[in-house]
Formats: sequence, structure tokens, C-alpha cells
Amino acid sequence: MADQKRPLQPGDPASAFTLPAANREGLVSLSDLRGQPFLIGFFRGLHCPFCRRQLVQLGAIQPALRALGVETLAVINTPVERARMYYRHRPTPVTLLSDPDCVSHRAFGVPHIEFLPEGSTETPRWPYKATMDQFMAARVNPTGELPAPTQPMEANPVLNAKDGFVMEEIDHAILATHGTQLAGHFLVDAEGIVRWAHIEALDDPNQIATSPNPAELLAAASSLAR
Repeated sequence: MADQKRPLQPGDPASAFTLPAANREGLVSLSDLRGQPFLIGFFRGLHCPFCRRQLVQLGAIQPALRALGVETLAVINTPVERARMYYRHRPTPVTLLSDPDCVSHRAFGVPHIEFLPEGSTETPRWPYKATMDQFMAARVNPTGELPAPTQPMEANPVLNAKDGFVMEEIDHAILATHGTQLAGHFLVDAEGIVRWAHIEALDDPNQIATSPNPAELLAAASSLAR
């Protein structure tokens, strides 16, 4: 894992964070949420069409999560002004937080892929230390929108074009800096303790862009509510 922190596990205290909100005023911190169970998802930036779709899915089940007493937050790896502009036109009921440097992703231990140098004799340890061949061999089609399973970086422009999403300079910059950031979901109880966690593609490159489905998220939240 090199210097990467392991993902938080059930029983671990949630890591502190304070981040600007993109669809409301002010900052949101872990201390603000004390006494309130919440689900928090950590995503790549707006450049990632898979993450945009996962946020739509999260927004669709937000009313059901709230009915269970669970608030819903999402952290995206996009500067707050860019996120505000985008979500002004595509509102979401999820509390949307901005973290362009992935500081909170790292604090919760959501991995980012580091590539071994070409010719390295070090043993790959997906997803922390991977070969470029491992990554390039991945094939995904989580929503069934692609003609066939496709390498994730090749799928991005196809889905962006389908969405009419135009990459801006800041999106290209975030992609260049944090393009190998994975996603993660954590369910945190009213005392600030992680009770359930899911990390994208933790064991298999072919699971890149796959997130928990609504049934899994609602089952985890229901378990917390009991």
C-alpha cells in the first residue's frame, strides 16, 4: 500500500473533514453531522461519466434513505465553482461537497492506483501498485450503455459525447492529476463510527466504475436503522 491509508472498515471512527458545499451555502464537516447517521460517497470529478451516473442513482434513492433517518452526502473531485455551475443545471437532493485535491478521499482510505515503472520487478498489488497492462486490460460496461465492455479511459469520451458533456480546462487538469482515483461509499452511524463500506474495484480491475446498487445501499441503511 506504500503510503496509502487502508480503507476505513466497520468499527473505525470516520475521519474528520470540512468541505465546501456545491449545492448549498457554507461548509460541511464531520462535527456538523454528529448525532445523524449518514451515507457518504467519494467520487472522481465531473470528467468521469460513470461517477455522474452514480450520483444520479444516489439522488434517486435519497428520499428512501432519508425516510430511514440517513442523510446522504457525495464528495466530488471537482473545484466548487465548477461543481456549482454544473449542478445548477442538474440539481441533486444529495448534499454535494467539493474536494479537488482528494484530501477526504485519502483520509477515508479510498485507494488511488499507482503505476509501477515499466520493467519494474516489484510484485503488483492491485489497486495500490498496478502495472499499466493490468489497467489497460480492464473492460467495463456497468450501465449497459456501451456496445461492448470497454477500457475505462476509452469509455469516458464515448459516454461524455453521449451526454453532451464538454470537458473544460479544469476537468482535463483534474483528470490528469487524479484520473486513477477510485470511488468509495461509507455508512456512518450517529456516533461517527463506520458501519458499512464499499470500495470500487478493490479486488478486480474489471469492477472499475461499478458501485453498490440501490438495493445494497438501502439494505445497509436499513440494518443501521434497526
